[in-house]
Amino acid sequence: MAELKPVYLIYGSDRPKIRLALERLRNRFEEGAVEVLGAAEHPAEDAVAACNALGLFGGGHRLVIVEGVEAWKAADAKTIAEYLKSSAPETVLALVASEMKKDSALAKACAKAGELLSYDAPKKRDLPSWVLKQFEQLGTSADRDACRLLVAVVGEDPEQLRSEIEKLATWSGGEPVSEADVRLLASLSAETSVFVLTDAWGRRDAGAALASVESLLERSGARELPRLVALLANHVARVRACQTLAAEGMQARDAASRLKVHPFAAEKAFAHAENYEPDELADAVVRLAELDLALKGGSRLAGELEFERALVDVTRPSR
Repeated sequence: MAELKPVYLIYGSDRPKIRLALERLRNRFEEGAVEVLGAAEHPAEDAVAACNALGLFGGGHRLVIVEGVEAWKAADAKTIAEYLKSSAPETVLALVASEMKKDSALAKACAKAGELLSYDAPKKRDLPSWVLKQFEQLGTSADRDACRLLVAVVGEDPEQLRSEIEKLATWSGGEPVSEADVRLLASLSAETSVFVLTDAWGRRDAGAALASVESLLERSGARELPRLVALLANHVARVRACQTLAAEGMQARDAASRLKVHPFAAEKAFAHAENYEPDELADAVVRLAELDLALKGGSRLAGELEFERALVDVTRPSR
């Protein structure tokens, strides 16, 4: 145990990395020699008492983990600092926080006696690279488009992304993860269904577009239809804007800044614009406006049927 520090302060917004660091630390101890406390329920005095307590069999190396220590007050930091002046020789104290200032009293005390481990979540623009590294840690490769799509589908929360990455890595069985795999397996939220719908529309795949709508309605019901129409109409408008910018010689990445959208979304819109003529996009805007009116009482047909008919109209190639 000589190589281990008396205390580790593990903090940051990258929960998957924090979880991995804790797992590596826990693996150094016997299962019965690890005690976990929550700082919201246990003040620093409880943590110190746990560190000073004898193990189950009267001794041996022990690990005490305290989660959420950002909730502790100044008095708790002082208690920990006093303990670390003469810490239990065979016990390691691991303090975990979602955020912590390096110049805080607790951080200074831990840095003096042990080690600070900071793991901040990657910035939005770096998430695809972060996803790729997560796959590599699990012994699986993934192409860049798959990583970018996973971020677009799942969102920016590292823990949710890690959960989906683990699922995809397990399913792939060591084979490279592709964009098609992400489409098939990544968890779908209502916003994800909208993404799948707009992507299918952009590829002019009416069957896939209808299937995505059916999937959404199975979960949320017909009440989602007006919102779905609005989101699809917004995407068509974005594609029209990108088509105009592309004609002016602008690249997708520059357009993303102009339109204030994620670069991935801009690149998708540019790709979709290549599949439609300007007149088709103009007609799609009109047809979706008619659909919106129909859903608001302008038609006696069921909303689902109106949506399906309009979706086929705006997706199929013009004759």
